[in-house]
Amino acid sequence: MSQVTELAQGLKIIGPHKPEYDTILSEDALAFLADLAGRFAPAVKQLLAGREARQAMVDAGQLPDFLPETKDIRDGDWKILGIPEDLRDRRVEITGPVERKMVINALNARVKVFMADFEDSLAPAWDKVIEGQQNLKDAVEGTIEYTNPANGKHYQLDEDPAVLIARVRGLHLKDNHVLFNGETIPGALMDFALYFYHNYRTLLKKGSGPYFYIPKLQSHLEARWWAQVFAYTEEKFCLQPGTIKVTCLIETLPAVFEMDEILYELRNNIVGLNCGRWDYIFSYIKTLRSYPDRVLPDRQQVTMDKPFLSAYSRLLIKTCHKRGALAMGGMAAFIPAKDPAKQEQVLAKVNQDKELEARNGHDGTWVAHPGLADTAMAVFNDHIGPDMDNQLHITRDVDAPITARELLMPCEGEATEAGMRANIRIAVQYIEAWITGNGCVPIYGLMEDAATAEISRSSIWQWIKHGKHLSNGQLVTADLFRSMLKQELKVVRDELGDERFNGGAFDRAAELFEQLTTADELAEFLTLSGYQILTQETVS
Repeated sequence: MSQVTELAQGLKIIGPHKPEYDTILSEDALAFLADLAGRFAPAVKQLLAGREARQAMVDAGQLPDFLPETKDIRDGDWKILGIPEDLRDRRVEITGPVERKMVINALNARVKVFMADFEDSLAPAWDKVIEGQQNLKDAVEGTIEYTNPANGKHYQLDEDPAVLIARVRGLHLKDNHVLFNGETIPGALMDFALYFYHNYRTLLKKGSGPYFYIPKLQSHLEARWWAQVFAYTEEKFCLQPGTIKVTCLIETLPAVFEMDEILYELRNNIVGLNCGRWDYIFSYIKTLRSYPDRVLPDRQQVTMDKPFLSAYSRLLIKTCHKRGALAMGGMAAFIPAKDPAKQEQVLAKVNQDKELEARNGHDGTWVAHPGLADTAMAVFNDHIGPDMDNQLHITRDVDAPITARELLMPCEGEATEAGMRANIRIAVQYIEAWITGNGCVPIYGLMEDAATAEISRSSIWQWIKHGKHLSNGQLVTADLFRSMLKQELKVVRDELGDERFNGGAFDRAAELFEQLTTADELAEFLTLSGYQILTQETVS
């Protein structure tokens, strides 16, 4: 049952309140959030409308391209302000949700950075968002501890934990539990305001700083909005311009054409860009949804050596290093296997993936599990060496200019029945976990987040829309999908057992999956629909 807490400056908190939330939802912290909401939330509507307008142009036949009006920025001789000492070496980063035990284990992992995630690997239920902020505050202060009630195992921070970076939610996702002047506020503003307010002093005293990952940018205008948020915050708290540091994920197709411009707009605060490869594949499908000649094959076949993904990676490296910014690689989503033979295969795949990234010139990479950190670290140690922090010296100037044609190139490969059925099983299991509060899920040997389900449902939608035939000759239709969905639900039940299946929300997940996949129009994000299910009790 929800309750409403009236606050000053037009802010209302809707949702269950617990006494332990008072630290995070303090009067001063909420006053800062209200200040940011009043100044910056209205512009988010315009930015999202801009996304829709640009997508309509693509749907009408105008393919994405580099912007003629910002050519002087791309051609200009300028660099970002600089990179703090503790962010110069980021050769391996681990990512995960802001759950207490995860935060401790990730900070203790043999990595350089932990990206604590309020976004794709967290289903943003009210309690998880607020408790996540408390977990990060405790981590920054060095007091975080956790005892497993099941076995009594105790967890606490080691002496030299990884550098902490918080990833906020994307601009598209509101927080239904916080109203400003009667309207829900952007979750991104909430995540930023609370993490910054509670931690910036402690972080600066420790020689670090308030560091953020910004996801799902689609244009330099969105980067400009963030730059304004950062500049206002720094001025308000009497901080040196550029104290807040940010890494932006380039995980949408529109953004890859505006990387120089994004770096330029955020030049005081930005330290790097990251190849968010899984969401990028989803964005490729979503952006080019009206083009029958650009239908992707099974997602398992869409690997980083495909021309459009290779061009994306190489352009990001060249652009970042030209401007003095770090170029981060993508995620190894594998999780260690108990079987020695399977584990050997997992490590070989991780090694191959990281070799490609390091050889291209990336400055670091992501892993989803501490058990893969040593493998990834060994690869980047070989390429970077002990005397260097990164690969900023690799300019890729000898490369031919990367063109829009390369970035948009169709991807070869087959659509198979096995691939479609795997998509269905994975998506149903992930959606079920997300709508019941878990955004980071091990499925079939991979640590999956929302991007997995986004690719799965958009890929099948695309096959249906454009009348794709599977490799066995079957025409992909809505009816074929519905038939497979019923069959694969039974497979999932058999794999998980009746108790787990009946106690879960698999039927509701399948219903949502079917609605999104057979709709006439491709939904922007499944998490928008999923969030309504996730929060229906706490805001009712």
